[in-house]
Amino acid sequence: MTKSSASDAYTKQKIVSETRSPFWLFTYFIMLKTCFNKHLTEAGCDEAGRGCLAGPVVAAAVILPPDYKNNELNDSKKLSEKQRYRLREQIQQEALAWAWAEVSHTEIDEINILNASFLAMHRAVDGLQLKPEFLLIDGNRFNPYKGIQHQCMVKGDARFLNIAAASVLAKTYRDDIMEKLHTELPHYAWNKNKGYPTLEHRKGITTHGPCKYHRMTFTLLPSQLQLNFGE
Repeated sequence: MTKSSASDAYTKQKIVSETRSPFWLFTYFIMLKTCFNKHLTEAGCDEAGRGCLAGPVVAAAVILPPDYKNNELNDSKKLSEKQRYRLREQIQQEALAWAWAEVSHTEIDEINILNASFLAMHRAVDGLQLKPEFLLIDGNRFNPYKGIQHQCMVKGDARFLNIAAASVLAKTYRDDIMEKLHTELPHYAWNKNKGYPTLEHRKGITTHGPCKYHRMTFTLLPSQLQLNFGE
């Protein structure tokens, strides 16, 4: 460890020991940057629902003002449901442009979930009223969007506000979809699990079988519980 890094470590330790506010520590050390490239019109892109057993994958793209600040905005997974919906209203009012899009469960089965996630992001970018000059993508892979450069960022939704904003929109709009599907098929408890492979969801599959919204290329049940759904 160099002298400077040792000094930095001591300073952080001192701050931690002397400060009682966890939120203050969070904003001090992990304040998200607005964007990656300040010299271009940049859209942050993220998706929701890749690991689900049912329903679409949803993506969003958001262009924020260059000086945008929001101390509450973060990766949607770190926020409560109430926070996400409150932030969605703020984002939609304050963003320069925003859009969300979905790729259906049938399309996911046809092209696989990774390509479906990329396609959902492309569709979200297509829907932006302001054309971006640069795309900042959450994750480590992306299919290039024609005519627009991009940069992938691992855990970008916890590092950049525009990706965090996209994650909030993608998550909340997908949740809305799954809530609606739950009213049609309540025995999978999608109002609670949103299509993710929870015990309650898989109990529903075991009892009632898969439905028309399930992703049939996914492992719906562990191998020891597999049913012959084709008969």
